[in-house]
Amino acid sequence: MTNPQQSTSEEIRGWFAGRLPDGWFSAVPEVQTDREEILVVGTLPEPELEADATPESRAAALAARIQGFREDTRGQRMRIAEEAQHRFGRRVSWGAQCGDQRILFTTVSVPAMTRLRMPERAVLDTLVEAGVARSRSHALAWCVRLVERNQDEWLKGLRDALVNVEKARGEGPQ
Repeated sequence: MTNPQQSTSEEIRGWFAGRLPDGWFSAVPEVQTDREEILVVGTLPEPELEADATPESRAAALAARIQGFREDTRGQRMRIAEEAQHRFGRRVSWGAQCGDQRILFTTVSVPAMTRLRMPERAVLDTLVEAGVARSRSHALAWCVRLVERNQDEWLKGLRDALVNVEKARGEGPQ
């Protein structure tokens, strides 16, 4: 069995590629990992609609396709998640995408300890007082999502660099 702490993203992706049933998704599923979680998101084929279908009809069809997949595969997804959690020592979360709709079914919310100075705490407190966030924790999560959304290209560059670092580590002495 693999040591959970030494499992690479590539090994995890390969395991899911081999373990997921054929026909679940119309493309290779997206498998993202961090230290606590493995997120598997698959693309579902779009339902056939009339050429003159309204945007509301299309949105309802896409959501129904995702919800149907979620319900129909629940038992099997749970078994696969248990195997992966045992093998890799991380929680498994699931999601699906159909057309322009992406829904995550289960995700892990992990506490992150941080030390903040007074000006940084004041930013969080302002968000709470303004009703943007329920708590400092919620405000910090809001700030992280805002940075992620607005700094997409910069964060992508960092992630790409980390992939190269992980690859170099894998090629080094064991």
